[in-house]
Amino acid sequence: MLKAVILIGGPQKGTRFRPLSFEVPKPLFPVAGVPMLQHHIEACAKVPNMKEILLIGFYQPNEELTRFLMNAQQEFKISIRYLQEYAALGTGGGIYHFRDQIVSGSPEAFFVLNADVSSAFPLTEMLSFQKEHGEPNSFVILGTTANRKQSMNYGCIVENEETNEVLHYVEKPSTFVSDIINCGIYLFNPDIFQHIGAVFQKNQQDMLLEEPTNGWHRAEAIRLEQDIFTALAGQGKLYVYKTLSFWSQIKSAGSAIYASRLYLNQYHKTHPERLASNKEGGPKISGNVYIHPTANIDPTAMLGPNVSIGTGVTIGAGVRVRESIILHGANLQDHCCVLNSIVGWDSTIGRWARVEGTPSDPNPNDPYAKIDSETLFRDGKLTPSITILGKCALTSNESCIPHMNW
Repeated sequence: MLKAVILIGGPQKGTRFRPLSFEVPKPLFPVAGVPMLQHHIEACAKVPNMKEILLIGFYQPNEELTRFLMNAQQEFKISIRYLQEYAALGTGGGIYHFRDQIVSGSPEAFFVLNADVSSAFPLTEMLSFQKEHGEPNSFVILGTTANRKQSMNYGCIVENEETNEVLHYVEKPSTFVSDIINCGIYLFNPDIFQHIGAVFQKNQQDMLLEEPTNGWHRAEAIRLEQDIFTALAGQGKLYVYKTLSFWSQIKSAGSAIYASRLYLNQYHKTHPERLASNKEGGPKISGNVYIHPTANIDPTAMLGPNVSIGTGVTIGAGVRVRESIILHGANLQDHCCVLNSIVGWDSTIGRWARVEGTPSDPNPNDPYAKIDSETLFRDGKLTPSITILGKCALTSNESCIPHMNW
């Protein structure tokens, strides 16, 4: 029996995703037409012998999250539960706090996935790899290759090239360590809790030497990457499975559009029915485009590549949309042009208006380049990035190039 745990974080996380995360919890933001979390759940539900999926985070339960979980359970015919942390406990602290729930039913292994990544999620391949490498009780990190400069923004893995054992692990090093980076997707067995428990006990002892200020929370706040992987490296228990398929973080609005492109491209294999095609009486489709069935689109509009159209969207005559996400209820009036942008819920783009953001794609000439998740501000100035329009109306004598607006 297998289980999966998805770490969804909480409202004080994901500040680089603002203002989009003000309106909806970040894990439910639509990427390629479905909530970000649904891509993870779909992948987990496909793994043979998967019995339960647990979401761990510190969002307050709300109607939107509850409705999503009910719909996902019905669609994927699998138990999905949300476990709310009392505070942000870190990637290791969260699973340790709910360890009894995870090991209930005696699963032989469980996956842990960070919600803010987009990936082909090669979970069955990780299972096969785990059986072929190391001890039966070894742990597996999903890794990929980055270029030298960008690798220092991630957890870096030094491996034994013959056995794939992790010999050394450093989270966001200040100098180059390795071009193999941590993808935030793991395969564990219940033995991992012994290692996390040892860190918890050490934290408790350290707390006793200090003044008691919320000590329990501080003892339980444990990071898998810095506190566990660094110590496990070189002990014959931690291995890396390197994937050649796509992977990217989703930290900012720009990275959401890039992730949407990756998923739309994957739909050719996994969900061809989600991709729009050119039909008589329909809009002109160029490249990969998702259109929700409730959207109303004029046949003279041109959409794509990499466009996702949400529920109840209205798109007028002669409209051009490219490399953008149009969220539900938006109204794009005649002859407007939207490029590299996210048009927010119930926004209106006026006739002949032009909205253009600054693309934040990885370097196309570097096969190992990753997207840079920029902060909103740098040196006191707004960073040029994907344009975001939220609940506003942009008229025909206005243009938006290339600021962030909400």
